[in-house]
Amino acid sequence: MKYFTAITVALMASLQLTGAAPAPQPEAEAEVDLFTRATSVSVSYDPKFDVAGSSLNTVSCSDGVNGLVSRYPTFGKLPTFPLIGGAPTIAGWNSPNCGNCYSLHYKGGKVDKTIKVIAIDAAPGGFNIGKQAMNLLTNNQAEALGRVTATYTLLADSECGL
Repeated sequence: MKYFTAITVALMASLQLTGAAPAPQPEAEAEVDLFTRATSVSVSYDPKFDVAGSSLNTVSCSDGVNGLVSRYPTFGKLPTFPLIGGAPTIAGWNSPNCGNCYSLHYKGGKVDKTIKVIAIDAAPGGFNIGKQAMNLLTNNQAEALGRVTATYTLLADSECGL
């Protein structure tokens, strides 16, 4: 260990004696814009999100500070209904990501579609949207495909009418 330390000190001293300039500092990286970065994700469907009369009290984004039920008592009252569902960004009840608007883009075979959804529930491992939304995303192939790989992007709330 002493030998290693001595060599390291000698090497550092020789660099300073030879006039080695400090390494140039990289310019500050541009701030990452979360609203433009697309992330790959698994998308599945659950017909429970297609029932307009379902109460928001049945999902993670029900009440609490970040809850949606006080503004939208039922699924059908959400501005993008039936384009709603669970998102991997919602860990559970009262998540600060409740009500986020996302763009989902699917490209497979002859399909190249994008939809906008409001996140109202937790969905570990990917998005879980209504069957109607999945059919819009996949050109009516929800049942045939079951689950697809897509990309998602966070959008401004106004993109979903919030």
